Amino acid sequence: MTHAHNPHRRGFLKLSAGLASLGLMSLGLGIRGAQAAVSDYKALVCIYLYGGNDGNNLIVPVDNARYAQYQGIRGNLALGAGKLLSPISDGYGNPYALHYGLPELNALFNQGHMAVVLNTGMLQQPLTRAQYLQGANVPTSLFSHPDQTMQAQNGLPAGSSSGWGGRLLDHLTANDSLAAISVSSPAPLLQGNQVVGNVVTPGTDLSLSGMDMWPSSAALARRQALNQILGLDAGSAVRQAANQAMLDGLQLADALKSNANLSPLNTVFPGTALGNQLKEVMRLIRLRSQQGPGRQVFFCSLDGFDTHGSQDWQQWDLFIQLSQALDAFYHACGEVGLAQNVTAFTQSEFGRTLQSNGSGSDHAWGNHHLVLGGAVKGGIYGQMPQFVLNGPDDANGRGVWIPKIGTAQFGATLGHWFGATDSELAQVFPNLGLFPSADVGFML
Repeated sequence: MTHAHNPHRRGFLKLSAGLASLGLMSLGLGIRGAQAAVSDYKALVCIYLYGGNDGNNLIVPVDNARYAQYQGIRGNLALGAGKLLSPISDGYGNPYALHYGLPELNALFNQGHMAVVLNTGMLQQPLTRAQYLQGANVPTSLFSHPDQTMQAQNGLPAGSSSGWGGRLLDHLTANDSLAAISVSSPAPLLQGNQVVGNVVTPGTDLSLSGMDMWPSSAALARRQALNQILGLDAGSAVRQAANQAMLDGLQLADALKSNANLSPLNTVFPGTALGNQLKEVMRLIRLRSQQGPGRQVFFCSLDGFDTHGSQDWQQWDLFIQLSQALDAFYHACGEVGLAQNVTAFTQSEFGRTLQSNGSGSDHAWGNHHLVLGGAVKGGIYGQMPQFVLNGPDDANGRGVWIPKIGTAQFGATLGHWFGATDSELAQVFPNLGLFPSADVGFML
């Protein structure tokens, strides 16, 4: 079930898979007018936890019976009382606790701004253990990093050329150049049938060397000449596409530079990779929201969650980065009056085994995720798996949870808030009608 891990191989697969589905996305789509079939502004921000975050230690049930079961199976990976934050409740009196690396997110949960969605993951339709063992309606290539990364972002239990974020933007006619932005690597999530995402590296304006000259008329002439060259019929479909992508990327750079005069924020973002990504997302949200009604979907990422070993300290370090960066982002949204308009959420390719492998955990399936924002109905949603090896929720005897909430339901709940109709959501997630409910309930 587990696979040999090569971080360089996975990084290559991550990049190549994104490029394969997104074409020349990283060079941009160009500047089109901010046109949208909506009357307000909203943004979705995905924080992808590359490697497969161990949700079993993200949130832990701390009632006596379930905590004892958790400790008995987790063994040396179990979090003791000193590594769990003060208990939180699911609204039914059942106590849980978050990992001690998440104090800022714990505070936001207690303020009602964060939801925890339990045991969600890729499903074709609701699935029992008996059905799984028979091989009925099981998603393809479970436990594979690249395949499950693609499925999580495609929103489908098999391959697709588009992502669920891009398809949402398609239906909402949000096709301006700031609609779909990755501040990390190219992301299948952002690819629609019409919409194609851009990559904006934090701290850059995408400017092209050699275009700043004196006098300004000389710089303008050089730019016009380059535009003419890129606009020529290249005689090759691939070359023509590359030229158009570069031309559009230059136009995107112009937009970023011309709208760069934003007032400084009082909110301080941590100087981590994720902190810098979310700081850039905040800048792009401010730029686009000033243009009027519209929609944006963003992709950020944090790598390092493939914790086959050294999980205790590694996950703690990553959770600190996640908690601090998301806390700054939430407060920055509030500072500019957009807390109700922006929702951030986590995704990861899969969860990890409840059973330890000695110093870490292995690839699994169902996982727990976080949703944060002013429009979030804070609380704990879904059902915690039964901590019983070979029990009704365990796929293979190691604590590999069969999801109870499908990725389609998770995404559709966000999509409904985003403004998509029921019929549009059925097109974004073609298997949505196979589930008993299309809305998990964690959004206002």
